[in-house]
Amino acid sequence: MTSLSVVRLPASVLTTPTRPVGSIDADVRQFCADLVETMYSSPACVGLAANQVGDGRRIFCADVSGHKKADSCHGLVVLIDARLVLARSPVTMREGCMSVPDLTGNVTRASEVVVRGITPEGRDRVIEANAFEARALLHELDHLDGKTFLDRVTNFGADVFARKRYR
Repeated sequence: MTSLSVVRLPASVLTTPTRPVGSIDADVRQFCADLVETMYSSPACVGLAANQVGDGRRIFCADVSGHKKADSCHGLVVLIDARLVLARSPVTMREGCMSVPDLTGNVTRASEVVVRGITPEGRDRVIEANAFEARALLHELDHLDGKTFLDRVTNFGADVFARKRYR
């Protein structure tokens, strides 16, 4: 496995919707493994989309295991050609992003979701998630649609913050 480099705004790959993968082959499975390796090797990262590492395919991974704000937890989730099926019960919370490392922002997202996609093994997977896991899945789906959390902020003056740096 290989750890990949994360791209940052204003890279155009982050604002361009990803393309469907379609058939899953050895290259797609290897990319998924590399994406997971990159997520796990990045401190405090709970999700990563393909376009965050410069790849335009519709693939993401997420894992909120052990996160204090998680209620539902499906462990490692890797989905190809994922789509949102249901979203309800909006809640506003602070978010950050590896591709926007210097800022955080208050974002309103559904706290209950159903997401459907294909696993790297080619199986259909449906995930019903809530709380922090729902937020993480929606954050990654936004990336696949060419959006960052900044696109969801309603008031930049009141809801975007410089990220604190600790030495």
